[in-house]
Order: sequence, then structure tokens, then C-alpha cells
Amino acid sequence: MKQLVEMVVFARVAESRGFAAAARALGMTTSAVSRSVARLEAHIGGRLLNRSTRALSLTELGSAVYDSCAAIAEKAREVESLAGHYASVPNGRLKLSAPVSFGQLCVVPMLRAFIAEFPAVEVQLDLDDRPVDLVGESYDLALRIAPQLPPGLVQRRLGSTSMMLVASRGYLARWGPVVQPDDLRAPRELIVQGTPGETELLLHGGLQRAQVRVACRLALNNDGAIVAAACEHAGIGLVRDYAARPAIRQGLLVPVLPGWTLGGNHRPLGIHAIYAPTRHLPRKVRAFIDFVSDAVASPGTWCAARPQPDALQSQAA
Repeated sequence: MKQLVEMVVFARVAESRGFAAAARALGMTTSAVSRSVARLEAHIGGRLLNRSTRALSLTELGSAVYDSCAAIAEKAREVESLAGHYASVPNGRLKLSAPVSFGQLCVVPMLRAFIAEFPAVEVQLDLDDRPVDLVGESYDLALRIAPQLPPGLVQRRLGSTSMMLVASRGYLARWGPVVQPDDLRAPRELIVQGTPGETELLLHGGLQRAQVRVACRLALNNDGAIVAAACEHAGIGLVRDYAARPAIRQGLLVPVLPGWTLGGNHRPLGIHAIYAPTRHLPRKVRAFIDFVSDAVASPGTWCAARPQPDALQSQAA
């Protein structure tokens, strides 16, 4: 049936709730997607979509047709995955999503080695802090750092990341060293993600436990920006370890309270690879997951690998 392609396109339009989003997912132009749906409507003999300048919805006929078209689209994806699974070497385009700071600092540095090892694979990495729709936006894989992951997806834990406190030597010279959690109180201030105000910190140091509220007049929406502000002596940065680590290695920042770990809302989180369930995981996806897993297991190659407290102490000295 020559309408099979039109059925797959219609299913993607319905799932994406728009022609432009479906076009991006399918690698087509918006006009080509619109024409494809029009051909299917002409073949079936009725309107499938209610169109307006602001919204798109299924008609009664469209709802009846969608389930069958979606099943055809799913079978097409299974065939494509099967072909990728049985290819002799990983190949094709690998579309990935990762959080902005984590992607810039940890994923991008790996890509040169990955594409060198797998020359038949092309990589498209989108950096976005929002939780992408893997199926609707045609992502093969997403890397996520979150306390909860979306249900219905396959998850593989790759490592973990912790929050840490960092400051410049100049800031600590001006306001004095921070030896105990109580030393974080005024006149010292935090730089955080979120909103200005007071931030409550729960800290664990061996058998000790401390809870302290710290002032915050500067709030930024990106780990990299927090690190940059801390390097400019603007305050004590509360930031992910992978974001702070390059500045620590360069001597621009030092860890604050290195013998203590943050808990509560700032507890460590897992780094996960997530992907849609499939009978046959494409070799390109398997190759990338294994590549990242090997990097995590190799000391010194994974930016999120947390140094031991002794090492942090020596850097802060």
C-alpha cells in the first residue's frame, strides 16, 4: 500500500500535536508533512485533523484511524531497530539529549574518542535541561540527572554526582575560612540555582550532622554561571561536582567544608541513560552506553568522579 508512509507521518503528527514538530522528528519539511496528511485524508475520504492557528486536534475519524496508524509506525520503528541491531558494526545517526552543563563538561569531551572508535556512527547531541520526549522527538537516548525518572523507559545507571560548596581563595581571604557549618552564616552568602533568599543546608561529617540556613542574594540558572560567579569572588557556590571540578583543578576555586557531604534536597543523584523499550536495542545505542560506562569505570577519565576528601583537603590548603 502506497499510503503506508502517509500513515506513519499522520501518526507522528498526532503524537507531536503539530506539523512543525513532526517534520523535525521525521527529517521532513513542514509543507511535505502537510501534503502527506492531505493525501491520506483524500484517500480515506474524510478530515483527520482539526487545524487552527493555535492548536491541532484529532477529529472523530482521526481518532478512529490513529490507533492503526500508530501501530504501523511502531512496527516500522521495530524493523529499523532490528536492522540497526543486526548490522555488523554500529552505524547510523545517534540522537542524544543531555543536560546543558553536564553535556558541555562531561559528554562533549568524550565524543571525539567515541566517533573515532565508531566511524560509521554520526552523533547529534542536543543540550537541554528540560525532560525531552524520547519517542515523540525521536531521541535514541537521553542522559538524565534527576531524583525521579519518567516511567515506562529503560534505565541504566552510569554513575552519580554530588553537590558541593566551592569558593575562591580571594573570597575566603576576605571573609575568613569556613571550618564548621556554622561558619557559613552571615556575612557569607551562597550562589545557588533557584531564587534569592535563604537556602537550608543539611550536612553530614562523619558522625556529625548539621543544619544551617545561609543567605543567598545571587541566584543563577546554570552551574557554569555559578562557577563563573564564584571565581569572581561573588560568594560560595553551591554546584554540581562535575561543574566545579575544572575550576578546582585550575586553582581558581577550592572546596568548602570538604570533609562534609550535603544531604536532603542536595543529596547525591544518579546519572542515568534512558531509552524507550525495544526488543532490539540498536548497536549504536548499545555502543554509546558501553562507551560511557567504561569511562565511568576508568579513574581520571570521568569528570563526575568525586575526589577523595584527603585530596580535596590538600587542594584547599
